[in-house]
Amino acid sequence: MNTKVKEIMNTKLETIKPEATVYDAIEKLVDKRMRSLIVIPKDEKDVYGVITVRDIVFKVVAQHLDPHKIKVEEIASKPVISIDKETELEHLIKLMEKFNIARVFVHEGKEIVGVVSLLDVMSASLIERARRG
Repeated sequence: MNTKVKEIMNTKLETIKPEATVYDAIEKLVDKRMRSLIVIPKDEKDVYGVITVRDIVFKVVAQHLDPHKIKVEEIASKPVISIDKETELEHLIKLMEKFNIARVFVHEGKEIVGVVSLLDVMSASLIERARRG
């Protein structure tokens, strides 16, 4: 498989500010039917983070915390694991396995431009097999 990450990445990304509440994140995730949001850096020295449905369920809901009182930055993961858009898909798969993660963000320079999930990888594999016959 000589597929590049840029060929299968999903460019539909949603962001949230670090000072937003977890409740704001829940509303956005439910409204957009997404599983994660990019947490934008606070300033030039900061890095991108990510908040996922999993973070919210295990760090807020399961702990019986009030999502109106918890800020996104308190539970977001930083830095995001990202990969250059020109990277081969095989390397991406090894990265997902090594870190036991379901999605990897894609960067171009310092900007996050996409995301690749396990489902995207599986779909690309099926498409490639179909092309080979």
